[in-house]
Amino acid sequence: MKHRFLVRLGLLAAGVMALASPVAGASPAERQPVSASHASFSWVVGTDQSNGGRIAVFDQRVADWSADDSALRWSWRPSAANGFADAQPGWSNPSEARLRTDRAGRPVLLTAASGGLLAMVDYPSGRKRWAVNAGGPANPHAVELLPNGNVAAAASTGGWVRVYTASQGPDSANYVEFPLKTAHGVLWDPLGGLLWTIGHDHLVALRVGGTAAAPTLTEVRRVALPSADGHDLQPVYGDPNRLWITTGSGVYQYRKLSNSFSTGFRGADRINRPAVKAVGNNPVTGQVLETTPKQGCRTTWCTDTVDLFQPAGQRTRTGAEFYKARWWTPRYQ
Repeated sequence: MKHRFLVRLGLLAAGVMALASPVAGASPAERQPVSASHASFSWVVGTDQSNGGRIAVFDQRVADWSADDSALRWSWRPSAANGFADAQPGWSNPSEARLRTDRAGRPVLLTAASGGLLAMVDYPSGRKRWAVNAGGPANPHAVELLPNGNVAAAASTGGWVRVYTASQGPDSANYVEFPLKTAHGVLWDPLGGLLWTIGHDHLVALRVGGTAAAPTLTEVRRVALPSADGHDLQPVYGDPNRLWITTGSGVYQYRKLSNSFSTGFRGADRINRPAVKAVGNNPVTGQVLETTPKQGCRTTWCTDTVDLFQPAGQRTRTGAEFYKARWWTPRYQ
């Protein structure tokens, strides 16, 4: 098993220069939609937990997200109108949003809510493609689309990572489960063929086996985090050997080949700070975004501001309660 893992990782070095896939696009819902291939590398998606919660996509190029209506490009929440009558009770405190493309190349939103909802919806129509309610006590925190159409999820209070058989139908609720203390993140690694997960104390790589209808999960690697309370897990775009990692104490980059953590990345003197809920670099420009709790926000984990680095800046939406923010890109790596 270890040999196969290292062989997979060895492909990373050969793949670094091959990652030039275009950024798939997005289009506004509140305005006349444009082509789904419209470049959206400057757009940011946030999980806004205010007023019942919504997923909101903003244009980072617009400096004032509060006063300028053109900043908001698209927004979504589940409703009976878009096919979510049964799963809607699980929609509270949205905790994850990411853009992906399905097996047919169509853009989809993957989202999780701490209230229990896990969902995949068409973009930009917002129509339900798949959804389950994992239950509020589980506190889902992350969700990811796998190549075969199944969906991986992590739940912090539930202490699990699951792969749901979403490929089997829009309400398919079967799953395989892997226990992980306060699981907070999941990320598919297309070059390594692995599902990376993060919990309170460890970064874990899982092999997804079996079939689409009956998946299995096998632990391949477990690495102790450099500090406790693992939180976010994202790719370092431009370097498939690295992952962004956040804990309660700081921000790190994990190097897969050397199995090591580093704070020696560019801009670490500003980016590396405690309590970062989300981090990621733009795959086109390299600009880094973060969300971290802001004093005065309704909860101890929310903010109305997305912080930017390289170049530095801030984007504030008055009244918003962002938990996470992501660059609006379908790229896994």
